[in-house]
Amino acid sequence: MSTYVQFPAHRADQAPAKRVALGYDGTRAGASLLLAAIVAALVVVANQVIDTWTEGHLLAAWIVMWAVAFAALALLAAPAKRAAAAFRAGYQRWAADRRAAAADEQLWNLALTDARVMADISRAMSADALRDVKAYV
Repeated sequence: MSTYVQFPAHRADQAPAKRVALGYDGTRAGASLLLAAIVAALVVVANQVIDTWTEGHLLAAWIVMWAVAFAALALLAAPAKRAAAAFRAGYQRWAADRRAAAADEQLWNLALTDARVMADISRAMSADALRDVKAYV
């Protein structure tokens, strides 16, 4: 199975590395790493279990261990991708909140030193604005 990644239209000012980065899907890579870790853990557990009952049945043990590995790949691929996507979305929300808080703090620090900015903020929070907010609450 091949994967086709469509890059944006080539522009002369874009470096090739930037075009590759634009087509990169971090969710898929994160899901793949998570899935590999889970499957590796299951294979280790299967190996420990199989070691206890493989007196002379080494081929059967390897078949069972690989069956566990492939079953884990098949059953856990979708949940791992969803978990990685949820983690990525949560991180993006957190980063956006941090950027907004930093921008608010920067504006407030500017307002503390510039009376015009403080007057703008004061007008924005006038009695009319507070009355509108109270109407919704």
